[in-house]
Amino acid sequence: MERRLAAIMVSDIVGYSSLMEDAEERTADRVARCQELITEKVVALGGRVFNTAGDACLAEFGSPINALRCAAEIRNALAGSENMVSDPLRLRFGLHLADVVVRGNDLVGDGVNVAARIQQVAEPDCICVSGAFFDNIRRNSPFVFEDVGDRHLKNLSEPVHIYKLLDEIARHRLQSAPTRIQTVGEKRPLSLAVLPFRVMGGDESQRFLAEGLTDELIVELARFRRLFLSSRSASFALADADTVKVGNTLGVRYVLEGQVRKIGNQVRIGLTLSETEKGSVVWSDKLARPFTEVMDLLDTTSAKIAATVFGRVEDAGMIAARRKPPENMSAFECLLRGIDHHRLGGVLEEHSREAVKWFTRAIEMDPNYGAAYAWRVCAASDLPEFSYPESEPDVCRALELDPCDAEANRIASFYELLKGDFDQAERLMRRAMELNPSDAYIRARCAAVSIFIGKPEDALKLLDEAEALDPLLPVWCVEERGVALYALGRFEDALQALGELVFQTFRSRLYRAAALLELGRAEEAAKLVNEALATKPNFTVSRFLFQERYRDPSLRRQLRSRLKEAGLPP
Repeated sequence: MERRLAAIMVSDIVGYSSLMEDAEERTADRVARCQELITEKVVALGGRVFNTAGDACLAEFGSPINALRCAAEIRNALAGSENMVSDPLRLRFGLHLADVVVRGNDLVGDGVNVAARIQQVAEPDCICVSGAFFDNIRRNSPFVFEDVGDRHLKNLSEPVHIYKLLDEIARHRLQSAPTRIQTVGEKRPLSLAVLPFRVMGGDESQRFLAEGLTDELIVELARFRRLFLSSRSASFALADADTVKVGNTLGVRYVLEGQVRKIGNQVRIGLTLSETEKGSVVWSDKLARPFTEVMDLLDTTSAKIAATVFGRVEDAGMIAARRKPPENMSAFECLLRGIDHHRLGGVLEEHSREAVKWFTRAIEMDPNYGAAYAWRVCAASDLPEFSYPESEPDVCRALELDPCDAEANRIASFYELLKGDFDQAERLMRRAMELNPSDAYIRARCAAVSIFIGKPEDALKLLDEAEALDPLLPVWCVEERGVALYALGRFEDALQALGELVFQTFRSRLYRAAALLELGRAEEAAKLVNEALATKPNFTVSRFLFQERYRDPSLRRQLRSRLKEAGLPP
């Protein structure tokens, strides 16, 4: 008997029997068009429909992320479909990840039944997933979820933990939403990718330490100007790939891998540097130090790695400023725990709250720990009660304590945008980029600031540089290219750039709608606005313009006018 692991998506039309009773032929026609749309979206995202029954549709995917995206795309597309805007078909979805039985072209078994039962308890227009499915996608989910808890489902002996999709995730510092996968043709000289360190012995409770030390080492290595260092988000996206694949995908000649273990106050780190043509090891080292010496250890280790990659340590090319280590290393450990929760903070609110608690604890242990203040603001911004004015003291304190911290400068830049100090916003973001030159996310955010202050041409160059650092750049960074083209008045080019995104965000749909209206294509623009409102039904033009901080008032007026014309409530 053949079996395989599959992500199962079950969709069902709400009130199907009543619709058929009221208007049989019309409903049959609408359901047929709906199933055509479902099949189209499923195939486009690498899945296949393996069964249909009346109004239900069952599909399988090799990728849980693609299954999730497919459900969201179907829901949004229905909201914008012709003849369905005033009277849309309302679907509900259940998704589950399980080992299933293959029977010809069909799939059967408990896994399929669980997905179907989850769908049955979902509310209209809702997408619900099992705990098993959520655990697989939570670290790179493009969506925010609500934890519904355990539910007893029909004919299932054990309860199933369920999560409900709420909205697409906002821009998030540590998340990798769906990205492009591309192969770089030529490997750059003096180039390196640092893969996420693993925990010796498989102790997952120490994963926060392994990933935190990986981040710290990436920042240390980024200070060597001649070394091309692949961005953190690209390296983490390829955590499970072999050395040769990492080299081909990211265009790097070397890959650094590591293992970490903390026993009492001792930290053990094993490092391996490999070339990416054949995967041969060119350097390795095993280190053991007291936890309080870890920061100094990373400093000297990064110098050794850089010397191996290009033959010498380039002291003259290093940034003079050094980030200050915390005065109390217990505070450092709290910071790493906070960052670990913050990685998931955009996906579940409870993780954002835990992150804020850990950063606060770090500050209590070391009131002069600038990075903890910066990260606390970053994590708190995911919470519904977040207030920019109330958080500004943390930003100021972070910069005051450590003006050489890249994250503090990045966060402070957007505070200055909100206050309307565009010159200071640009200065701070460029400072962040100088302090961490290998970080593609910071470079992309610098591009966003450049757009808002009236330098979209500079933004396009920065995005080219960011994509060179990270060919797997998150979609909310890549979309800045379309926004820059819109700001330049190149509306056809903006449509093409935004339309090629592997995942359509709320923001990309609205900019496409505005560009379409500039080109006289009002019906297409209205369709996109309806699709966008499917995920944010109470969103308004004013809320959108609050986040699009253009210095040029004419651009703000143009955007306001076009979005109102396309149907976005004022």
